[in-house]
Amino acid sequence: MRDSADIQFAPVPPDPPKPTPEWMKVLGEWLEWLLSPLGNLLGKGWGVIEIVLLVGAGLGVAWIAWALLWPLWRDRKGRSKVAAPEWTPPREEALALLEDADRLAASGLFGEAAHLLLQRSVGQIARARPDWLRPASTAREISAIEGLPGEARTAFGTIASLVERARYALRPLGADDWSAARGAYARFALESLGPRS
Repeated sequence: MRDSADIQFAPVPPDPPKPTPEWMKVLGEWLEWLLSPLGNLLGKGWGVIEIVLLVGAGLGVAWIAWALLWPLWRDRKGRSKVAAPEWTPPREEALALLEDADRLAASGLFGEAAHLLLQRSVGQIARARPDWLRPASTAREISAIEGLPGEARTAFGTIASLVERARYALRPLGADDWSAARGAYARFALESLGPRS
């Protein structure tokens, strides 16, 4: 087979390289001129650049931590502010709420009456102090807000526990339960205001 002249076994010489286009030479020279100072700086002062990069990374981590933690701290600080102890819902609003709830209770719907007190109390708190509540606030969280006056926390806690028992433990409320919920709300909303003028 090697004696056959039809088959070539000798290596084929490569094609001669094409000359580099003139525009590519100009671009290469311009990039060399532009980037050579940076290359020289990197080659000579890597220790300084390494420190600058580490400081930049540290500042970046600190900024990310601040961006994530600042809103939480601000919300916590805002919720922990103590409100003026004289805060109560307006007398007319409290009386209207008690009348509506009394109508339900008179029909034997004690659980619904207590639930109405709870719902509207949350609305009153939300209107008076919107910074205390979040969309996901539970009744237990609301009753533990430090800014609420002591009587309001007690009333809200009493009403919330009765409503939880009626709605989630499926234990119906009786007249005594309603009386406790109504009394707690009335003591907070009406008696703390003093006599009518």
